Amino acid sequence: MREPKSPQGAQAALRAVRLLKLFTTDQPELQLAQVSDLAGLNKTTAHRLLQALHSESLLDRNAANGAYRLGPALMALGVQALSSDNLRLKARPLLRRLAEETGETATLEVPIDDTMLILDEVTGGHFVAAGGNVGTRWPMHATSTGKALIAFDEDGMERLGERLTPLTAKTITERDKLEAQFGDVRRRGFAETVDELEEGFSGVGAVVRGSTGEILGALSICGPTQRMTESRRASLGATLCAAAGHLQPRY
Repeated sequence: MREPKSPQGAQAALRAVRLLKLFTTDQPELQLAQVSDLAGLNKTTAHRLLQALHSESLLDRNAANGAYRLGPALMALGVQALSSDNLRLKARPLLRRLAEETGETATLEVPIDDTMLILDEVTGGHFVAAGGNVGTRWPMHATSTGKALIAFDEDGMERLGERLTPLTAKTITERDKLEAQFGDVRRRGFAETVDELEEGFSGVGAVVRGSTGEILGALSICGPTQRMTESRRASLGATLCAAAGHLQPRY
């Protein structure tokens, strides 16, 4: 995965930020030893950073076992970021329309490292539908949005980690097989995931661009595989491409 260059004089701040990123849905709580190991820091440095973050309520601590977890101040910042995010504000009416017209769940996602973060989501009208995933991060290689972003970013493959983790039996974990899909993705304008993120779950994704053509994120329409047939994915993909085009500013 591509390593960003660190500005000089910001080592402690960068270490603290990277430390916060260690907490995930799968690992919501971490002990000092785990943080030290995952961050590649000695225990003294890791403890000092954890204490500083805890003092600002960016981390909380489990009184029963001493493990750290993300704190209330960080949650408040997240809510504030969501409420003020310009792309999310612009995309919200469009997500509502897509969900209403298709009956499926529509999402807005942005890249973070080698994952896609669900920034916003509007659930479709079907009783059985995807939902409740705002704030969740999924591996790029298993998502339609991630595949779309990689396909249209000339450095997209560099975003991926060394190992592509299989989430289902159909998850593509070979880089050459993943890259083989991208010609079709660029030709038709959208990417697909079929039972690759989760069995019985499929979706289509298309990138969202800024005023100068830079990729800001991606939109998706997703739902149960039994409804997301090949012909329906093609139709929804075309709908999604048109919707993504409406979000790009024109001057």
